[in-house]
Amino acid sequence: MKTATLQNRHPDPSSQKLPVLEKIGFGAGDAAVNVVWSALAIIITFFYTDVYRLRVEHIAMLGLIPRLIDAFADVLMGMFTDSHSTRWGRYRPYLLFLAVPFGITVMLVFTTPDLSYNGKLIWAYATYILMMLVFTSIVIPYISLPGVLTADPKERLSANGYRLFFAKGASLVVNIFVPMFAASYAAKWGDTQLPKGYQIAMGTMAVMATLLFIFCFFTTTERVVLKSDRKPIGEQLNLLFHNSQWLILAIVCILMTVGYVLRGSVGLYYAKYFLGGDAALQSAFVTVGIVGNILSMVASTWITKVYCKIQLFRWCQLLTFALSIGMFLAVSPGADDRAMAFVLYFIINFVVDLQGPVFWSIISEAVDYGQVKSGKRVTGMAFGAISWCQKMGMSLAAGMAGWILTYYAYVANKVYDPAIQQDMFTLRGIALMLTIIPGLFHLATGLLMFGYFITDKYYAEHIQDKLAALQLEAEPALEAPVA
Repeated sequence: MKTATLQNRHPDPSSQKLPVLEKIGFGAGDAAVNVVWSALAIIITFFYTDVYRLRVEHIAMLGLIPRLIDAFADVLMGMFTDSHSTRWGRYRPYLLFLAVPFGITVMLVFTTPDLSYNGKLIWAYATYILMMLVFTSIVIPYISLPGVLTADPKERLSANGYRLFFAKGASLVVNIFVPMFAASYAAKWGDTQLPKGYQIAMGTMAVMATLLFIFCFFTTTERVVLKSDRKPIGEQLNLLFHNSQWLILAIVCILMTVGYVLRGSVGLYYAKYFLGGDAALQSAFVTVGIVGNILSMVASTWITKVYCKIQLFRWCQLLTFALSIGMFLAVSPGADDRAMAFVLYFIINFVVDLQGPVFWSIISEAVDYGQVKSGKRVTGMAFGAISWCQKMGMSLAAGMAGWILTYYAYVANKVYDPAIQQDMFTLRGIALMLTIIPGLFHLATGLLMFGYFITDKYYAEHIQDKLAALQLEAEPALEAPVA
């Protein structure tokens, strides 16, 4: 098994500056990723229960099993990218060659054939698993890109700011356009055409994602060349598990993802049932949350110029927990507290995502720390395993969503009988899923981050020079530069 040893072809720090167009192109890649991510986090559970008409007790395993399979595929893909490079680079080619398959599988997931119930369930499993495997094959290379675009930590942070801004922009487009288009399509052609409306809307988003991945490929450059060294998988895992800072980020990734996905997956239910809203209010509620996420990306970039990014990470997660309790206590079912619900949901989504650009930039720094500590570098596996943790978080959150909805006796609001309402027990469960339950995972995240110590100051004083020395020692073994 091969792994990657970082080699920097540009010792002059100025050569590590990324053009604005390249940052935009890099951000476009995450916009493509978030066509799926936002659909999985916000739309898919609601789609399966209230549109495709699958039973709520089946949703837990449908959300859990495909993502668990995919989570293990993440590790294999990380290993594969570590051992293969091309004339286009180590990571970029996947963005080009898998863009179309990615778009096709997204469309298949939101296609609803007229089958028996068991046939529909088999279709859902098959298309979901296929989409997640293609998703992994393109996303693992994409999230590994920051480590080879530049060796400058500040430029990585800046690039990730662009990335997450575009990601949230894509989420905004998906979660405004898809439910509103589907509802309008059903209003025009009849309630039975609601699934067709979702298929057309998500098909449009899939085409957009395909084009964005291709744009990302043509606008980015791999400046940091990777030299492959043979390392067995056991050795790679041993290096990662002995890297305390990477290990903290791995656990944090699982916790945060559970919180994010659980909150996002119940947003439409909360707006529809707890607040008693129609399709327009449902879309508006989800949109308010995403606007909070987007503005948070901008604010985080400004704040981290004057305030420690790691401290920001810690305290925004702790504050999210406090705000979640406040929203649960302050908002009652019905229309009376809608304004309060919108305001608090916006604030929660703004605060929780202040860590966004920070998290995805410090993974590379944790990898650098591991190389300085052990003299050996594990890049592809490190990013692949982080993605595995993210998928594990998604799997756990999807399973929890199904189990909690089942426990609280949720009944899908039938298309043909919109008068069906949820009882107070169910509404309380939906409210908990949006607020306190995910808030607990963010509380654990904030507390765990007190064990992470690689601040910008620490990196400059204890890692940067030692890393440069390691690169200089390996200079004779450099591979040919990658265009």
